[in-house]
Amino acid sequence: MATTVPSRSRRGPWANTLRGREVRLAWLLISPTAIIVFGLVLFPAIFSIWISFHSIGLNNLNSVFTAPFVGLQNYRSVITDFSFRYNNLTNMGAALTSIVYSFAGTILTLLVGLIAALLLNQPFRARGLSRAVFLFPYVAPIVSVAFVWRSMLDPRPSGVINYLLVSLGLIDAPFPFLSTRGWALVLVIIFDAWRYFPFAMLMILARLQAIDKTLYEAAVVDGASTMQKFWYITLPEIRYVLGAIFLLRLIWTFNKFDDIFLLTGGGFGTKVLPVLTYEFSFRLFDFGKGAATSMILLVMLVIFLLVYVRFVMRNVEE
Repeated sequence: MATTVPSRSRRGPWANTLRGREVRLAWLLISPTAIIVFGLVLFPAIFSIWISFHSIGLNNLNSVFTAPFVGLQNYRSVITDFSFRYNNLTNMGAALTSIVYSFAGTILTLLVGLIAALLLNQPFRARGLSRAVFLFPYVAPIVSVAFVWRSMLDPRPSGVINYLLVSLGLIDAPFPFLSTRGWALVLVIIFDAWRYFPFAMLMILARLQAIDKTLYEAAVVDGASTMQKFWYITLPEIRYVLGAIFLLRLIWTFNKFDDIFLLTGGGFGTKVLPVLTYEFSFRLFDFGKGAATSMILLVMLVIFLLVYVRFVMRNVEE
C-alpha cells in the first residue's frame, strides 16, 4: 500500500522546511521590538482606557485590577469640572485653552519657521553659522530655556524685560507677565513658537533647496516680482511640507506638558488638558479621572486628525 506524502501546500509555515525556518527566524528577530512596543506603548494605552472606567485612588492602588467599575462617571466628572469646561473669556477652561494654545502655537511656529527658512535660503556670509545659531532654541534643554524665560520675565528688579521697560519709561512699575491672565497664555504661545520654529525651518529649508532654480529664472524672464515668485512657485512647491509640519506640530503641541508647566505651572489661564491630567492624577490622586481626561484629549485629537486628513490634506493634494 502506497504511503501518501503530504503536499507542500499542506505544510504549515512552522514546518521543518526552509520556509518554516525563515518564518521562525523572522518572529525571533522581531520579538524583542514587539515586546518593547507592547510594554511601552500598547499596554499603557489599553490600561489607561481600562483605568478611565474604574475608580482608582491612593486607597486602592494595591488592588488596581479589582477596583470598582464606575462606567462613564469619570468622564462626566471631568466634563462638568470647573477647570475643564468653558466659563468666560478670562477662564476658558482646559479644553478650549488647549485648542487655542495648540492652534495658535502651531500656526505661529510655522510662520516663523517659514520666514527663517526663506532668509537662510539666501546666499550671504556666515550662512552656516547663522543656521547653527537658529537651531539653539530647539536643541537647548527645556528646563534651562524655561528658567531663562522665567528669569527674564520676573517682575522683580532682576527681571531683564521689566528692567528694560521701566528704564525706557514704557511702564511705571514691573509687570507680572507670567502671573497675569491673558498675558500668560500669549507668552507661552510665543515661547512655543520660539522654541520649535527651528524644526519647521529645517524641514522647509530642505524643500526650498530642492526646488528647480530654472522655475525662478523663467519667472524673472517673464517679469515676475518677488511676491509673485513666492506665491506662484515657492508656496505650491512647499505646500506638502507645510501640511505635514502643521499636522506634526499640532499633535505634539496638543500633548505638550513640560513647556507650560515649567513656565506657569498651568495657572493664570494656561491650564491645558495635559496639565489637567497631571493635576487629577498626581495632585488629587484621582487616577480614574486623570485617565478619563487623557482619553478625552485623545478623542479630540483623533477627531481633528480625521477632519484634517479628510478635507485639508485632500484639498492640498488636489
